[in-house]
Amino acid sequence: MSIFLKQTDLDAPLRISSPEAMIAAIRACGIVPFFENPIAGFSIEEMTPAEFWFGGEEDTLGPWDWKICAVQTGEIAYGKFLWGGKAAFATAECYRDLLNWRRSLPKCALRESDREALEAVSRAGSLTTRELRRICGLKKAQMDAVTTRLEQQTRLVIGDFERVYKGQFLEYSGWQLASLCRPEDLFEFDLAAPFRSPEESYARLCGRVRQTAPHATDAQLRKMLG
Repeated sequence: MSIFLKQTDLDAPLRISSPEAMIAAIRACGIVPFFENPIAGFSIEEMTPAEFWFGGEEDTLGPWDWKICAVQTGEIAYGKFLWGGKAAFATAECYRDLLNWRRSLPKCALRESDREALEAVSRAGSLTTRELRRICGLKKAQMDAVTTRLEQQTRLVIGDFERVYKGQFLEYSGWQLASLCRPEDLFEFDLAAPFRSPEESYARLCGRVRQTAPHATDAQLRKMLG
């Protein structure tokens, strides 16, 4: 494992060079965007040296493939839930706080037009977007918009990935099929149990981010966390 933790030294950030190091980085951050964003240095992309970003071989495809290992730990959430619908990771603990905060916001109220998709996933336990398109009768772009909204609202999260092998020799080049599920099912959250206030959850999330990115401004945190 290659990971060096100096969270107050931006010249020596978390370093990712393997699936294990990526999982360790996610756990160290608690919640972290996948790609570069306005908080400098605070992303899986920026923590990964260029030579590890896309190696080109099946066992060296970098974070785009390593995210499968992260999700399959059963302890890490992945989905489009930061920066208005950008891909991100979170430990189950941090995701529970994000869910508590996000679902308290009026802008994250469930749209009636999205209810069919959410209820379909709830009934099935998990569904791929391809299966959801068939159930809801929507085109890919329409379905993507619905699932992105539901992920941003913390109502759906990626529960698993399946690698897609194509061509005569069934080669894998990074294409994957994701399954969506409800976070309360994936992590067995008891949403009826007493929990901290949404404001406390938001403060805890800000504190976790600033452990790794102390330079993050209040405005940046508000925009990232919603």
